[in-house]
Amino acid sequence: MDDFERIYKAYFSDVYRYAVSLTMDRPAAEELTEETFFRAMRALPGFRGECEVRVWLCRIAKNLWMTERKKRARECGEPPEELPAEGDFTRTAEDRDAALRVHRALHTLEEPYKEVFSLRIFGELSFGEIGALFGKTDHWACVTYHRAKEKIQKEMNGS
Repeated sequence: MDDFERIYKAYFSDVYRYAVSLTMDRPAAEELTEETFFRAMRALPGFRGECEVRVWLCRIAKNLWMTERKKRARECGEPPEELPAEGDFTRTAEDRDAALRVHRALHTLEEPYKEVFSLRIFGELSFGEIGALFGKTDHWACVTYHRAKEKIQKEMNGS
């Protein structure tokens, strides 16, 4: 149990920020973080250490989130509406209208641009951490993020 407590204290904040980037909703992120650590506690004896603990926890969170989204899509016939999250994309995003425009532009992006951008901005993950989540390099994550940023800026400028 000492190992789990150490992991919980060391990575709670990282997992929570990642959950916020996925859910775009703080209460949902709290639930996702709680479930992530519950699953991690059960799976800890089988953790082989093939990746960083933070990456392992974020993969658990991502899998839980994807499962929940698929479940909701089946129940409702469509994906759940995404709410704007609190974040600091740019200084102009301080006002609600600008933030909403950013989120609308983000919503138009295809994957992996949407997720990489969200992980970097809302999840505050490093390029190395993002690359590891996708099984790619930090350079790949950096390039993907910058391409996503350009696409968002184009969309916001109406180009």
